[in-house]
Amino acid sequence: MTSITNYPTIITTLPDHTQLPESDGTFVKNFQEHPQSILLTDSITSVLQERHPEGRYCIGQDCGIYWRLTDPPERGAEAPDWFYVPNVPATLNGIVRRSYVLWQELIPPLIVLEFVSGDGSEERDRTPIMQDSQENVKPGKFWIYENVIRPAFYGIYEVNRAQVEVYHLMEGEYQLVVANDRGHYPITPLGVELGIWQGRYQNLELPWLRWWNSEGNLLLTGEERAELEQQRAERAEEKLEQLRSQLRSAGIEPEV
Repeated sequence: MTSITNYPTIITTLPDHTQLPESDGTFVKNFQEHPQSILLTDSITSVLQERHPEGRYCIGQDCGIYWRLTDPPERGAEAPDWFYVPNVPATLNGIVRRSYVLWQELIPPLIVLEFVSGDGSEERDRTPIMQDSQENVKPGKFWIYENVIRPAFYGIYEVNRAQVEVYHLMEGEYQLVVANDRGHYPITPLGVELGIWQGRYQNLELPWLRWWNSEGNLLLTGEERAELEQQRAERAEEKLEQLRSQLRSAGIEPEV
């Protein structure tokens, strides 16, 4: 197992996010995955802003998390479809991150989410690192998250099966989280729940991965909140017009 506990002593000798590749040159997203990432970010932004009024957090969407130095460098990175890191600055020295470099940042993500595009075996691969040939055989994604990157929560979302698996890091190992009575998975440090919502988003009717608050209320996107407010305003106007009509019927001219 590769340890990162010695990073603080060698931090000045290792490359930072400006010196590492931000892409491995492969196509990794289908037409659903990009809207899914936007949906997750948009709907939880108000929660994160309340928890981090100073703005110290970052969200990665298909961005590399570098956990070891390899040749080529991108072999030492994982690129989760979505992840959130608390208590880090939004930028580094005024520069937007090209990637998230563990030996530079030191703080692991709180939650990492992977969107399955195949049969899910890649996201569940527990193959450990091979010390005798670590440059030739890459360890499994699940093993890397559990043993090196170590986000407190790891979610595997399968749109084709309309399901999500959530794991919680407890005593150094991932334990499968049991869904609550609403069929959601509590992410307790954030005060939210993760689950599947069947509906239409960006012209796609699918089982989407979404957030709810701890009371079971769906966290809305900015567009959904605006639409809800418009509907409320229209209903209020309808009620006001009904009241005006009743007053006119009684021979009373309502004030404008």
